[in-house]
Amino acid sequence: MANHISSNDNYSYNINTSVGSNAANIGSVPLGIQQQQQQQRNMNQNNTQYEKIFQNILELLDPASREQALAELNKKKDTYEDLAPILWNSFGVMTILLQEIVSIYPYLFSPNITTQLLNRTGCAINLLQCIASHNDTRSLFLRTHILYFLYPFLKTNNRNRSIEYLRKATLFLISSMVKNDNKDAIEFLISSEIIPLFLRIIEVGTDAEKNFAIIIIYKILCCDSGLIYICQSINRFRAVEITLKMVLDSLPTTQSLPMAKYVIRCYARLAENQKIREILSKYLPGIFNDMSILHIIKDDNNTKRCLSSLLISLSPNQ
Repeated sequence: MANHISSNDNYSYNINTSVGSNAANIGSVPLGIQQQQQQQRNMNQNNTQYEKIFQNILELLDPASREQALAELNKKKDTYEDLAPILWNSFGVMTILLQEIVSIYPYLFSPNITTQLLNRTGCAINLLQCIASHNDTRSLFLRTHILYFLYPFLKTNNRNRSIEYLRKATLFLISSMVKNDNKDAIEFLISSEIIPLFLRIIEVGTDAEKNFAIIIIYKILCCDSGLIYICQSINRFRAVEITLKMVLDSLPTTQSLPMAKYVIRCYARLAENQKIREILSKYLPGIFNDMSILHIIKDDNNTKRCLSSLLISLSPNQ
């Protein structure tokens, strides 16, 4: 009898131990399931966010809610990588963005532009920038020649700060479009004969405008077709070189490292053309000869190497 009871007690203990162990495991979720649950939560959150984007697009179609929708979409342009394809493929969106841009044309020569109109146009340009810089929509954007609608902001001589804001936004759009040396974008700029506008902005624009414009010129030169286009005509080369020399002459005053960096790179790229290299070897700007530019670029090793290579390529022994 004692042995029988002992056996039952052991059996009862084993059952309790097993139940306790299972109960402890109930609260622990395997790592794979946790990951699936987190992925599901992220998907639900993304779906909610995209629902908001589509709602903003619907509001964009309504003139009464358009201003707020422009502002909301503008906030999302740097957060959602596929916002550009969504905008491009949504009915009526591109037409509305162009309407917003064209609506400010009558005020380009006016000293008084309302903040409301300025903000709406700025948001429209920013959303176009999102489309123009995206790999899936850049070519489509270029093919439709929408960029021409922004050229008036570059052409106007109005120095009003509001217009400068729109001009800077346009230059940022173009610079982001060519920043990866995109051949289609650069060839579009060449065919549209907009280079003189960039040169004029380098000469008379604000510091920010000049920085954007000289980066664009450099990117055009980096493309073989851009270098050929500028160097095949002595007048085109002279126009570019005169502007670059103007930048060089201003460096002792401005002490601008960004401008110094890109003007040196522009000269180095021009010197890769044999005909231009012969011209530069005879008429190299004085600031290169007396090396007074070195103190501006003293902390930029890449630019110093670029300058050294330029001077070597233009030396008589080469």
